Amino acid sequence: MRAVWRVAVAAARRRRLQSTVLAVVVMCSTVAIVVALGLLEAASAPFDRTFAEQRGAHVVAAFDRAAVSDDRLVQTVEKQTSEDEPAVEAVAGPFGQAVITVADIGQALPPGPLTVVGRADPGGPVDRVDLWAGRWAGKPGEIVVSRPAEPFFRELLGATVQAEGGPRLTIVGLASSVSRTAEAWVTPDQVQAMSPKITQMLYRFTEADTDDDLQKAMTGMTSGLPGSALLDWQSYLVVKQDVARTASAYLPFLTGFGILGLMVAVLIVGNVVSGAVVAGQRHIGMLKSLGFTPNQVVAAYLTMVLLPGFAGCLVGTVLGGLAAQPLLRLVFQGVGSTIGLGVGVWAYAVTLLGVPAVVVLAALIPASRAHRLSAAQAISAGSAPRPGRGRRVQRLLSGARLPRSVSLGLGLPFARPGRSALTLAAVIIGVATVALASGLFRTMTAYGDTAQRVGHVHTVIHVGRPDQTEPKLDDAGIEALLRSQPGVRYVTADAWIDIHLAGRPGRIMAQFLRGDAETRGDVLVAGRYLSGPGEVVAPSAFLSRFGLEVGDRLTLALGEAHTSATIVGEAMDTSNNLIMVSWPTLTALDPDKRPTQYEVRLAQGMDVEKFNAAVKTAEPGLYPATKSQIDESGVAITTSTSIFTLLLGMVAMLGVFNTVVLSTHERRRDLAVLKSIGMTPRQVTVMMVTSMAALGAFGGLLGVPMGMAAHRVIVLAMLDAVGLTAPAFLLDVWQVAELILLMPAGVAMATLGAFVPARSAARMTIVDALHTE
Repeated sequence: MRAVWRVAVAAARRRRLQSTVLAVVVMCSTVAIVVALGLLEAASAPFDRTFAEQRGAHVVAAFDRAAVSDDRLVQTVEKQTSEDEPAVEAVAGPFGQAVITVADIGQALPPGPLTVVGRADPGGPVDRVDLWAGRWAGKPGEIVVSRPAEPFFRELLGATVQAEGGPRLTIVGLASSVSRTAEAWVTPDQVQAMSPKITQMLYRFTEADTDDDLQKAMTGMTSGLPGSALLDWQSYLVVKQDVARTASAYLPFLTGFGILGLMVAVLIVGNVVSGAVVAGQRHIGMLKSLGFTPNQVVAAYLTMVLLPGFAGCLVGTVLGGLAAQPLLRLVFQGVGSTIGLGVGVWAYAVTLLGVPAVVVLAALIPASRAHRLSAAQAISAGSAPRPGRGRRVQRLLSGARLPRSVSLGLGLPFARPGRSALTLAAVIIGVATVALASGLFRTMTAYGDTAQRVGHVHTVIHVGRPDQTEPKLDDAGIEALLRSQPGVRYVTADAWIDIHLAGRPGRIMAQFLRGDAETRGDVLVAGRYLSGPGEVVAPSAFLSRFGLEVGDRLTLALGEAHTSATIVGEAMDTSNNLIMVSWPTLTALDPDKRPTQYEVRLAQGMDVEKFNAAVKTAEPGLYPATKSQIDESGVAITTSTSIFTLLLGMVAMLGVFNTVVLSTHERRRDLAVLKSIGMTPRQVTVMMVTSMAALGAFGGLLGVPMGMAAHRVIVLAMLDAVGLTAPAFLLDVWQVAELILLMPAGVAMATLGAFVPARSAARMTIVDALHTE
């Protein structure tokens, strides 16, 4: 084996270009595999991964402190856990829970109620809070605020929170809980000073797969307690369903790119390694002539390709882990925590074992053929492809009115049909990726424009709050002022108010609208828009959540007032807690309510900032804000799509590069003969590039329809995940001109990948090509 090792190392060093190409291709393919496996793992259960890592609470229960003491709750837990078959796996608490009102004095936190829980530390057997910035509250006067792990929230550190009639608290940490147990945390002593009315208990049960399991477990936990002790409890299944709506929108396209990445990586690695072995058959024959046994020859060659392959695999695994981490955090930040969203150890293990295994298997098949050849046969087989391969096609093409270099190039892929098939498959996947990315970009652009109402509303005029300068004009005066400004075409007044649906728990947000519908730009997938009193337009996700449809009637409640309304339209929107209601309906609930903002659409070419400045000058109590034109979810998807397209396209081009390098190596004698009879370097370049461009053209014809089909499947799955009815404009994004432009994508990939090795072949002299003959 020492001789085998020396021969393998020497061969790898001598063939620096081949070893480098192999290492680079394996490295890029490994990056794609690691990222793909990481995404597929995260896509399988993003909430479950984070929930298990944080030891999330199956139930967050709120008990009335006046009805049951903390000691009694602890005794109940001890009784349940002492049974032969305890239903309780772990418990955290009791924690004091209070609700403070943040004062409306322009602080870092918005004014209104804030649920605060007293905890000594973020750890424990249940609900291990992810403290991602700052530190935990260690003394009275400090508070930790619940926020997603996003960099811009770090600005909250050090800010103060003033509670109405309560203490001033300093924000010392930012954290998130996958169980959503609180909006903020303070020390136990601090929460006692807030006179908490509720005791919070966090439970993990041994059986918690269904609502029935949780209901049965809670019945056991509260047996023996006063009937009024349990105020409310929250199931983790509800939180999971809500989180899944956001995260699941990303899963179809991530899964699709992950599968494409795995496919192209395996294809290219197999192509590169098998080609390297075939190109080295002459060397194999020399080893046999020196006395190496067939098994030693195979072992030497497997080791030769495994050395650069494993080096590329190691580097690619590290780079893949680094590339996957920020992508996962970006996509799944809506889970509520970034814990557990890294690439799993199993993915690294599979990659480090699987990629070298693919390299060995790809090398074993051609090496096993050389195993059966005699030394003389192996030496002659290494000179060039067997006679007849591609020659028949080239003879047929010689009669066509094509330049000879082009006709020869078109026949080259038939000389190695297996290698050409693998290269073609990689090009097809590369083109399909480009087509899929193009379609997703157009879909997300169209969705983002609709979500941000691009072209329908240019600026939003907010009415001053009590802590700001309040307007001197009344509602009618403000609207008249806005309509009188130069360039104003449409104005819509709206008020955002929390209401209740009679007979259903929880609050929902209602947007009461009055004025011109032209500022809205809402896409209706069923029914019609608001036109009179007692009418509601609801998003698809809202209708799905409550089991409603167009034509159903709702009873809206605001305080003690009630009124009926009919659902007249279904809007394309992902919100499951928002409805749009006609203004007369608000008048019926509360005649004194006035708009909280005005949406304005300007004439084409008008300067939005100048308009905002004019409004602010005319009425200081109004606060204009230019309407954002950017949809964050669309940006995240298009960014991820671009990264994957670049990565897979690069791997596909490396596959083409390798194919041309191997073809040049195999055809050194043929190229020397062609040059000796007058073929110029430019013609050699054209011949080699044409051989790959032909595969690229065929790959474009097959890859574009494949990408279009993948786009439709992925977009439908994404829309279904967030509860949207699929409108045609999000699916039919293709135009004939664009498809025609996409067809040459395969040619571009193949040409770019083939040009450099083709130029190298063109510069090769006749003496260099024949020095081993």
